Amino acid sequence: MTSTAYAALDAWIDAHFDDEVAFLQQLVRVPTDTPPGDNAPHAERTAELLAAFGYEAEAHPVPAEQVQACGLQSITNLIVRRRFAAGGPTIALNAHGDVVPPGEGWTQDPYGGAVVGGRLYGRASAVSKSDFATYTFALRALESLGGPLAGAVELHFTYDEEFGGELGPGWLLQHELTKPDLLIAAGFSHQVVTAHNGCLQLEVTLHGLASHAAYPQTGVDALQAATRLLAALYAHNDVLRGRRSQVAGITHPYLNVGRIEGGSNTNVVPGKVVLKLDRRMIPEEDAAEVEAEVRALIEAAVAASPGVRVEIRRILLAQALKPQAGNGTLVAALQRHAETVFGHPVEVSGTPLYTDVRLYGARGVPAVIYGAGPRTVLESNAKRADEHLELADLRGATRVVARTLFDLLSAPVHRGGA
Repeated sequence: MTSTAYAALDAWIDAHFDDEVAFLQQLVRVPTDTPPGDNAPHAERTAELLAAFGYEAEAHPVPAEQVQACGLQSITNLIVRRRFAAGGPTIALNAHGDVVPPGEGWTQDPYGGAVVGGRLYGRASAVSKSDFATYTFALRALESLGGPLAGAVELHFTYDEEFGGELGPGWLLQHELTKPDLLIAAGFSHQVVTAHNGCLQLEVTLHGLASHAAYPQTGVDALQAATRLLAALYAHNDVLRGRRSQVAGITHPYLNVGRIEGGSNTNVVPGKVVLKLDRRMIPEEDAAEVEAEVRALIEAAVAASPGVRVEIRRILLAQALKPQAGNGTLVAALQRHAETVFGHPVEVSGTPLYTDVRLYGARGVPAVIYGAGPRTVLESNAKRADEHLELADLRGATRVVARTLFDLLSAPVHRGGA
């Protein structure tokens, strides 16, 4: 009976795969660059497309003042609820529609959704509009069986992952709009991911005193202070490399300075420099201790530059997702089906990325990260030019998720950890 159901799911997905690809193309063609983060139009279009499948998407707009306070323009999160018989778990499937701007170097239209050589090109084609398609069509395949199922499936399509997720899944959870028993969140590789790094982002402003370059002694050079600070920050990576994680797929913490702004003109001693840094935290680290350490490091380095004042502002604090108890059945089902569908062993691992999954985990929801993606994250060019998705990976992931949903909704669920 079970093998017959798997074959029926696979057959339905194959028969409707052109529709799934067309659905993803439509999603890619509506830009969701964040910044600027005007993402409500994409949610509206997604809801229209879902309605054509008979799915009513609840729209949950985040108040404009809260969105704008975070530097964005509009966010509307979506929930689709499909309930079966009582007695089974509620399984949420979450993917985010917001994405970084495309940047330069593309050979394909980043909003074209072109299919070339078995690949679908476009910004967010891999991360993570792809899993809008994976999860929607896995659910449609499941419903096509028409057999007895117990529990529910919810599609959570959200729009705040790039800025931390608090106005995406965080908003839905805070307002108790959803209380799932299990979560599958958007993937980016063949692995079943069960843990991820945390992230601390800080804005550091160095205030000196601008003066004419012909009279440098009358000023206080904030850029010279910044060079001392940069040397101290990068030297700290030597310390961080010695702090090793025990989670497979995660190595050690690291620190990156991603943006520098300063000075007013070539003939002016710079009076102000702003740095933005990103400190990745392994699951074993305590976020408060990490932030205290980085702040102390910055203050000590700046103290070596007399006359320079420093301001430190936290931009983001995303907690790590630690390996959880309670997701064992979900992990085992995904891993088993992925190995069958893709024909090679699929490991369970952590990832150095940070994701919205931590927000569900903080609410006690056992979770895994799995969806459409290549064997490794970098193969898809995610967040780089010519981001793409192998259509074979989309088809395969849809089969895996559909089979997993069938397993969990057609039998009693044991939620013991593995």
